[in-house]
Amino acid sequence: MDFSDLDLFDRKILNVLAEDGRISIADLARRIGLSKSPTQTRLRRLECAGVITGYRALIDPIRLGLDHVAFVEVKLDDTRESALSKFNAAVVKLPEIEQAHMMASHFDYLLKVRTRSMSAYRQVLGEKISSLPHVASTSTYVAMQAVKEDAVMTPV
Repeated sequence: MDFSDLDLFDRKILNVLAEDGRISIADLARRIGLSKSPTQTRLRRLECAGVITGYRALIDPIRLGLDHVAFVEVKLDDTRESALSKFNAAVVKLPEIEQAHMMASHFDYLLKVRTRSMSAYRQVLGEKISSLPHVASTSTYVAMQAVKEDAVMTPV
């Protein structure tokens, strides 16, 4: 299932759930303009098709003291598939790395790293990121303020 398979009601379901994943089926049905049974059927279909991958709480990292955000460009010394797989598998295990993206650029990966402080970041960079498989070099960009951080983009 992809975007072209979604009709207006499916997109409405996704929009409402993106705002409130804990909404009851009855309230969801009312909000999208369908009765409860077809809404529930559509919801199950979206879950089974993998369009909805799960439900979770959105936690404010700032309130947890995790207000230092750095973006790290990573260049690898080897970009063959086996090296990329080793790097990817190691990155997934580091909780400080919120996001990791393979890039088509002059560097290979862009990581979003969240820590409590600059000194905590320096430790993560020196002891964890720099020792990931095939890391040749890194460059760090520290974020001063998040202007927009949406957890999900909802289809219209």
